[in-house]
Amino acid sequence: MTDRKKIIAVAGATGAQGGGLARAILADPGGAFSVRAMTRDVNSDKARELALLGAEVVAADIDDEASIRKALEGAHGAFFVTFFWAHFSPEKERAEARNFARAAKSADVRHVIWSTLEDTREWIPLSDKRMPTLMGKYKVPHCDAKGESDRLFSDLEVPTTFLRTSFFWENLIHFGMGPKPAEDGKLAFTLPMGEKKLPGMAAEDIGRCAYGIFKRGPALIGRTLGIAGEHLTGEQMAAALTQALGRKVFYNAVTPETYRGFGFPGADDLGNMFQFKRDFEEYYCGARSIAESRSLNPALQTFSAWLDGNKQFIPLE
Repeated sequence: MTDRKKIIAVAGATGAQGGGLARAILADPGGAFSVRAMTRDVNSDKARELALLGAEVVAADIDDEASIRKALEGAHGAFFVTFFWAHFSPEKERAEARNFARAAKSADVRHVIWSTLEDTREWIPLSDKRMPTLMGKYKVPHCDAKGESDRLFSDLEVPTTFLRTSFFWENLIHFGMGPKPAEDGKLAFTLPMGEKKLPGMAAEDIGRCAYGIFKRGPALIGRTLGIAGEHLTGEQMAAALTQALGRKVFYNAVTPETYRGFGFPGADDLGNMFQFKRDFEEYYCGARSIAESRSLNPALQTFSAWLDGNKQFIPLE
């Protein structure tokens, strides 16, 4: 790190998206930026790893605006991300986004990237019975709360690039979405997408795309950018899994209603999410340009390339 470098403060630096950005910056020692990793626990193994790579590691609590403000002091840019699945509360997620926006405004941060998603109620109003309303006022809570929070940055005139992400392929490893044995013992990959395409990408590539945005700077402030590694059908994903795993993987195309009924925490939210992506495929894929993603991140991975490096981590039981 040198004093000449512009500091990028990275929230969630020990997580998937923030960690990807931190590593992308640190892997480019000749670049214009340095990393300030924001984390609750500066003594965690992941925080120590980032410090060894050259990051400045500081304590910050996403629920404490003052601690975020302190972590942003002197920073040129900031990457903000929330993690709905830690608490399942849209209200808490909006409060976290509000803390980010207010702290960035107060610290006079010159470029913020806010990792966000669509507020699906703009396409599917609460009165639309094709999809159940959840928690009283949401269709897809983990998406809607992020999308609704976009205006927190806009209203405060925080110089922001709104980064809309895609389905993480790591969900096949960490979120129980990988192939599972059916009753006949065959592996089945289950999605409620029918024949429609699902934009997806490696979580590491989200961070690399974010780094590309910071490198472009002011030209992307005020823009909403969607990113993806590939747009694939369930059949295409099953075929890639078959090739990578060396075992036949069948695509099990269930309905969103069936998926919502699986009963695991968040199944209703995810069932609605997949239904939104299925029913509005043309918009959703169109809003996530693979070409633009690759221009931001020339090392953008395909699903097959990601599987080559990660297939051994996908649980099959």
